[in-house]
Amino acid sequence: MRTGISFTVSGTERTRLEAIVSGRNTPQKHMWRARIVLLTADGHGTHAIMAATCKSKTSVWRWQERFAADGVEGLLWDKSRPPGKAPVAPDKVAEVVRLTHEPPPHEATHWTARAMAKAVGLGVVTVQRIWAAHGLAPHRWRTFKLSRDPAFVEKLRDVVGLYVAPPAHAVVLSIDEKSPIQALDRTQPGLPLKRGRGATMTHDYKRNGTTTLFAALNVLTGEVFGKNMSRHRHQEFIRFLNALERDIPPGRIVHVVLDNVSSHKTPEVRRWLARHPRWTFHFTPTSSSWLNAVEGFFAKLTRRRLKYGVFTGVVDLQAAINRFIAQHNDTEAKPFVWRADPDAIIAARKRGFQAFESIH
Repeated sequence: MRTGISFTVSGTERTRLEAIVSGRNTPQKHMWRARIVLLTADGHGTHAIMAATCKSKTSVWRWQERFAADGVEGLLWDKSRPPGKAPVAPDKVAEVVRLTHEPPPHEATHWTARAMAKAVGLGVVTVQRIWAAHGLAPHRWRTFKLSRDPAFVEKLRDVVGLYVAPPAHAVVLSIDEKSPIQALDRTQPGLPLKRGRGATMTHDYKRNGTTTLFAALNVLTGEVFGKNMSRHRHQEFIRFLNALERDIPPGRIVHVVLDNVSSHKTPEVRRWLARHPRWTFHFTPTSSSWLNAVEGFFAKLTRRRLKYGVFTGVVDLQAAINRFIAQHNDTEAKPFVWRADPDAIIAARKRGFQAFESIH
């Protein structure tokens, strides 16, 4: 034992220490502290105690001193320690939050954690924790577009009404064009997926032409009728309508949901509608392509087949699109279900314009 530290263990203390060591529910830290004292009382040296308890020299000395000063009770409690870092002052937290809501003074569109830490004199991790506690993420952006169509409410309710309660004995189609779809080939072959590594693909590519997909989603069945064309003018749109006209059984009323692109409203298209009175167009509000049901199919086509696809030419691309449509109709087609509340959409749009007015 260290010079200057000496104690004697009475019979009562030894009995209690042995009970601590042999107790089934004794915490481990109390057990080895009691063993240090018992081994010391039995005359063992520091190195022997270290070997028996697997503790460091400073730890053995610390608990010898604690027993000498406070007895057995001193082994059963831990001294409180000050926190490793002082908590951030509330005014400093408020400064971080205030600056985050303002544009940075340097040439940047938003604050980074390092820039904020340098500006306020805090650590990067501290800034990140303050942002997380206040729900702030200056590096994230969300895109949006509010429709300024004066007839937004009427068009919204008209289109949603077709989705929710389609007319009896009628066909409801959602029509749009996806253009241009590029037939992209990679400059080098990639490596396949393997354990611990994802599939690889070169960042550059070769363009082998483009195609335009005209698609009509049957809201009642979920099936898609698609046709690839080289361009997307009103001439191609009329050809697509003629193909649909031949495919839809006679006597069925046809309601079409489509956007406001100019090729849908040309005089030629209006004359075509006059010659086919069973067809009715329902235009979505401007800047509201999300209201067109076929956009969901386009997103799935892009995500599953086009984004990482490799196509040697336009014919190869068109064949892949046709196979995807056929597979969708065979295995995944199901009625389109609209779940959003029109009143909630109208209220959200109104709040958006109110925010514009208050800020700008």
